[in-house]
Amino acid sequence: MNTPKQQLESQIKNTMIADQHKLRRRLVQLQNKSANENEWLHLQQQIERSHERFQFRLNNLPKPSLNADLPVIERKEDIAKAIQQHQVIILCGETGSGKTTQLPQICLELGRGVGGLIGHTQPRRIAARTVATRIAEELKSQIGEAVGYKVRFHDQVKADKSYIKLMTDGILLAETQNDPYLNQYDTLIIDEAHERSLNIDFLLGYLKQLLPKRPDLKLIITSATIDTQRFSEHFDNAPVIEVSGRTYPVEIRYRPLLSRDDDSEDLDFVDGIVQAVDELCRVGPGDVLIFLSGERDIRDVSEALRKHHPPNTEILPLFARQSASEQNRVFKTGGPRRIILATNVAETSLTVPGIRYVVDPGLARISRYSVRNKVQRLPIEKISQSSANQRSGRCGRVAAGVCIRLYDEEDFAARPAFTDPEILRTNLASVILQMTALKLGDPAKFPFINPPPPKMINDGYRLLEELNAVNGKRQITETGRQLAKLPIDPRIARMILAANAQNSLNEVLVIASALSIQDPRERPMDKQQAADEAHSKYKDDRSDFLAFLKLWDLYHDRQKHLSQNKFRKYCKENFLSFLRLREWHDIYQQLHVQTTQMGFKPNQQPADYQSIHQALLSGLLSNVAMKADQHSYAGTRNLKLKIFPGSALHKKGPKWIMAAELVETGQLYARIVAKIEPEWIEPIAGDLVKRQYSDPHWEKKPAQVVAFESVSLYGLPIVNRRKIHYGPLDRPTSNEIFIREALVNGDSNCQAKFFQHNRQLIDEIELLEQKSRRRDVLADEDTLFAFYHERIPDDIINGHGFEKWRKQAEKKDPQCLFMSREILMQHNADQVTVDSYPDQLLVNRVPLPLEYHFEPGKQHDGITQTIPLSLLNQSDPERYEWLVPGLLRDKVIFLLKSLPKSLRRHFIPVPEYADRCLKALTPYEGALLPALSEQLRKMTGVEIKADDWRQEDLPLYLKMNFKLVDEQGELLAENRDLNQLKQDWSKEAAASFRQLPDSEYEKSWMTGWEFDAFPEHIVMQQNGLEMTAYPALVDRGDHVDLTLMDTVQQAKSFSATGLRRLFMLAEKDKVKYLQKNLPDIQKMCLHYANVPAAPFEENKTQQITPCEQLKQDLIAVAFDRCFLKDQDWPRDKQQFEQRLQHRSSELINIANQLARLIAEPLSEYHAIAKRLSGNIPLAAMHAVKDIREQLNYLLYQGFVHHTPDEALQRLPAYFRAIGARLDKLKTDPAKDRQRQMEVQPYWQRYLTNIKRADNEAMQQYRWMIEEFRISVFAQEIGTAYAVSAKRLEKQWAEC
Repeated sequence: MNTPKQQLESQIKNTMIADQHKLRRRLVQLQNKSANENEWLHLQQQIERSHERFQFRLNNLPKPSLNADLPVIERKEDIAKAIQQHQVIILCGETGSGKTTQLPQICLELGRGVGGLIGHTQPRRIAARTVATRIAEELKSQIGEAVGYKVRFHDQVKADKSYIKLMTDGILLAETQNDPYLNQYDTLIIDEAHERSLNIDFLLGYLKQLLPKRPDLKLIITSATIDTQRFSEHFDNAPVIEVSGRTYPVEIRYRPLLSRDDDSEDLDFVDGIVQAVDELCRVGPGDVLIFLSGERDIRDVSEALRKHHPPNTEILPLFARQSASEQNRVFKTGGPRRIILATNVAETSLTVPGIRYVVDPGLARISRYSVRNKVQRLPIEKISQSSANQRSGRCGRVAAGVCIRLYDEEDFAARPAFTDPEILRTNLASVILQMTALKLGDPAKFPFINPPPPKMINDGYRLLEELNAVNGKRQITETGRQLAKLPIDPRIARMILAANAQNSLNEVLVIASALSIQDPRERPMDKQQAADEAHSKYKDDRSDFLAFLKLWDLYHDRQKHLSQNKFRKYCKENFLSFLRLREWHDIYQQLHVQTTQMGFKPNQQPADYQSIHQALLSGLLSNVAMKADQHSYAGTRNLKLKIFPGSALHKKGPKWIMAAELVETGQLYARIVAKIEPEWIEPIAGDLVKRQYSDPHWEKKPAQVVAFESVSLYGLPIVNRRKIHYGPLDRPTSNEIFIREALVNGDSNCQAKFFQHNRQLIDEIELLEQKSRRRDVLADEDTLFAFYHERIPDDIINGHGFEKWRKQAEKKDPQCLFMSREILMQHNADQVTVDSYPDQLLVNRVPLPLEYHFEPGKQHDGITQTIPLSLLNQSDPERYEWLVPGLLRDKVIFLLKSLPKSLRRHFIPVPEYADRCLKALTPYEGALLPALSEQLRKMTGVEIKADDWRQEDLPLYLKMNFKLVDEQGELLAENRDLNQLKQDWSKEAAASFRQLPDSEYEKSWMTGWEFDAFPEHIVMQQNGLEMTAYPALVDRGDHVDLTLMDTVQQAKSFSATGLRRLFMLAEKDKVKYLQKNLPDIQKMCLHYANVPAAPFEENKTQQITPCEQLKQDLIAVAFDRCFLKDQDWPRDKQQFEQRLQHRSSELINIANQLARLIAEPLSEYHAIAKRLSGNIPLAAMHAVKDIREQLNYLLYQGFVHHTPDEALQRLPAYFRAIGARLDKLKTDPAKDRQRQMEVQPYWQRYLTNIKRADNEAMQQYRWMIEEFRISVFAQEIGTAYAVSAKRLEKQWAEC
């Protein structure tokens, strides 16, 4: 049996490579087990079938006829020998060497392509098709026979007949998924490797790993300009063969724009190009190729050249976004000289015929990915030396050429030799995803020619994490495996996966296909406005993505109704690329097939805006942005960007957008954007968002710990301060907050008995603290917290959970959460009693609540009395000076300490004197300070004046605070000065009081005693309070009104005149008699005519003559003396009538006596006034001024009412004393001034305090001053009683 097995082994060598591994494995399996004959026979048949295919291909191997004129054929022997001897060779052939078409044929000559295909990659689809066609022509074969090609959506390769397979490098890369060993190939040619695209670099790394496992596989790497040394080292010092190209000599001229001569100016970029064109036109005929960095530069240079009018020239732009017809104009030679303005697309991708001259500004827009900003940038950079040489090489194809470089030779020498490969300039997500799917290991260890830096690999992984393609451990997820199956950018693939879940697959497939190709909308430079108008019909104000759907529908509608020629014409007229539309359709078809195979189901109903854009958003999370101001947006990772001007949303600018891509040209633009809602982002982003929690706090209503959650995506805030339940996020913190706030601080709606009990205890103890102004009575919060924390489990985080636990716990121990006073109190606070710190004070027998606050420095520190508006006028400021017993001692001590040092030294030790005073004083009787001064005087003999006390320095807690509230309890005002409150609100308080319902004491228009009793006060109810009111009779002239007053003083004041009026109405006849028959009334009227108004009253408009006023005053006072003065007031009708009956007969007599009493003072006053109106010497003016002021206060209109009887009787003496003073004044004015200075301090003190003149002590003081004047100025007149400066001071102390 050994011999047949060896035969089978040798036969396998001559089978198709794709079958060999499978056949060898089967052979080993059969050898390792006792296989039966049928199994061996079946293996033999498989080997023979594969051998037959191998033999068939060998027999039909095409015989190439190589083109001897091409430079590569000159090195044919060397190349063939190298291929045979080495697994890898590197061929560096210049443009025109023929390497692309001849190498596959050289391989055919060597017998390659039999056991497997000769794979030949090109960077672009168009190149793959054209090269395949060219080689097929040279092999005299039809395309798809001996030579085939495979590009996206087109496979023109026949498995049995094709030997050479042209394809894009992307196709070969995709085939590695299903054919990881690339067994369908025996030779691979990687052409144009100098482009160093992502696919090429990935392929070269992949092949580096594969070659040891496929020793039979030959690899040829070719390029026009290549870093041969790097490639050779990468493939273990593989041999390098260089082949020259078919080119003419090129003269390089350096014409830098920057002048080295200080006298000449630097050239503008455009001017430099114009001058270079002029120079080349002078050299000779031939077309000019100018390399520019972008469409804007092309437009600027084109305009400048047209204005410059070079003779007999045609100016043609060339860039990738042009339509095929516009690009084709460049390839038509003949006619006038052509100046072609091209981007770097003309550097390698397209060969422009007829070029003899090149202008190279040395710049290009090179795509670079910013790892930091996650943005694909397109900065304008200096090109590398290899790119510069490629550009200059474009002008040596037809004849000797000239290349003008707009920079100097030093600049050229300083530039890098090669352009950075794409792998160092792009996001690696797609590469990493493919590698992960193929299980190729860590990308950082993958044998790239230029290994990307770790930060770029990390960035690629971050994007894959964003797409949920890999997990945190960088392992591929199920989503990632699905993404790897779709041959498109991972972002776009992610949209399709999301669309399947969002039920918007139909729409998103269309959009995804559109995003995978170049925009099918064309915008020729010379017809931009027309193109914009044509494209506007499928714009959408909310979303540029939806424009693709509208265009898709329009495209298929027109295609259905138009022939192909008419449709092409329609596309041209509407500025659409027919080829790109077809490519769009092809990609859609492929993706549709692929998604169907993956089990995705198209949606039956059209998807709405939200489901489409949520699917798109899943692939574009990095590209969301929020409006920052009118023109700019804030993007993720602190990016600042604007909407691309070509977008339908450019002017409107919604608040939130997402973009298909962020591209940086001059500034960062969002291209293809749509309006989104911020609430879509968070659920789609999932774990990518960062959540920050702030201000965790207890909320009573939901009975849980709440925090504010801020959510951001890559630094962009998407949710700001959203309230969330914090409990599940941080249980230990939430448990602590719950206990401290809900239970310790009592911020809970808990109805449990323990809670009510504990809160009541705490409130009671807290009130003790407020009253005693100590913070050490109630146990601190930590003690209370510890009490609950010991008993409540750590996982209780809210009210619901607590109630559930409590009910179970209380079944075992009902008292488990009850606190005791011993736990809560640190000491007993025995000094805090109800007597020392009452909870209410009586105002006119109404108990009003007191509040205690211990908040030093705060507004409400101390005691606050709440006073209803209707009781304001009944409140006595003097009562509140005494505060409450518990604080009175502190106040007295502070007042004593605030006395001037000269006084304070008499009261040391201060606390001892304070205690002795308080024992002797009777609280609440009169004002505190006078009582305190008198008591200290009695104890020490030291006199303390009122202004010695420093009440303004008292701390707030030693001054009562007053809250004024209305009937509903709403705060009206707050002040620590009750007098000020009364002054500001007295009218409103009186009005409020009069509104109290009690009709029995509200009567009007009475001319007699038409009511029952007239008590001094009554008690009534208001809002549950018992209030005291004071009935009063109000004089209305011809009648009286009965009403209620809120103060006894008011009631007495009004009732005095009201009762007098009642008596006068009862004695009308006698009033009339007295008006006509008062003794000496005419003479008195004469003297009274010039009497001034009262100095202490506001000037009132005089309604009657002074004479009539005097009569009324005399009659009124006579009625007062007859019926009211020094007698109890009548309190009912019977008493009133009795008073009339008993006293009426005396009225006339009393009135006559009063008139005679007034007559003499009026006469004396008149005489003095006459003397003062005469000539007064200047030296006596001070005395005259003083005398006039004295007269004004002695006799004035209405003085009869205000002057006591004793003073009335003394008035003549006072006037005689003034006369005596005037007599003495003539002889010695200086002596008078000296005497005046003796009296002046006492008189000024009275004038300053004249508002207190109603006080009996003050009245006594006032008339003592007049007696003192007699003793000073006219002792000969004689005083009524002993008087001196010392006696005046003593009297003042009682005022």
